[in-house]
Amino acid sequence: MFNVEFLARLRAVEIERIAAHFPPGARVLEIGAGTGQQAIALRERGFQVDAIEVPDSNYKHHQVFPITPYDGTHIPFADGSFDVVFSSNVLEHVRDLPALEAEIQRVLRPDGICVHVMPTHVWRFWHTLAAFPAGVQEALALTRGPRPAGLARRAAQALVTGIKMLGKVLYPFVQRRHGERGVMVSELWLFHPAAWRRHFKKHGFEIVRDEPLGIFNTGHFVFGSRWSFEKRTRLARRLGSASHLFKLRAALRRS
Repeated sequence: MFNVEFLARLRAVEIERIAAHFPPGARVLEIGAGTGQQAIALRERGFQVDAIEVPDSNYKHHQVFPITPYDGTHIPFADGSFDVVFSSNVLEHVRDLPALEAEIQRVLRPDGICVHVMPTHVWRFWHTLAAFPAGVQEALALTRGPRPAGLARRAAQALVTGIKMLGKVLYPFVQRRHGERGVMVSELWLFHPAAWRRHFKKHGFEIVRDEPLGIFNTGHFVFGSRWSFEKRTRLARRLGSASHLFKLRAALRRS
């Protein structure tokens, strides 16, 4: 279930929680900018922002900010262009992440930083479970809407709707991985903050700070706007944070 409005609100809350990690007036590159909403929010806070996204993004018809297309690996900017490279729930979708990270180090200025928001094992666990009520919700939604005239047309519609409903209900049992590595089950480890820490250190980054972002979110929008972000913050203390903040420096360039 794809909900642009809810994602917009979620990303706005993210920016409120991470903008203080950006140096004042910094030139920022957002990787995987989606609609560009977070780029706008950063620009409104006084940052100079460039944004890049792959051409086949799910958000390409919802963009609200000038976004430069790129191939998912090669960043189309000169060496040392940015004070900050930022991404939110993007790096897990990159097929050749080490190659992109080398590009990130190339476009960072000598004292530049990265600020990445990454999904956690908590998100993977609750995302898997939430697929069951979400599948039922989507199946029931198929029964709403106008009915065609004529018995034959109504029968055909009922058959098609029934097949689609069955697919929605069965989907939770055949869920696929979310990112580009492993399988659904292995993402319980691959998305753990400890695994991200190990990855970043292995690929030439020094971890300046890492902490839970403190928002509970399943990714299936089962409750959507019915749960306020105040409630989602309280739930994160009990059930865990769906995302984790990493603030990095390019360790190899500082040695």
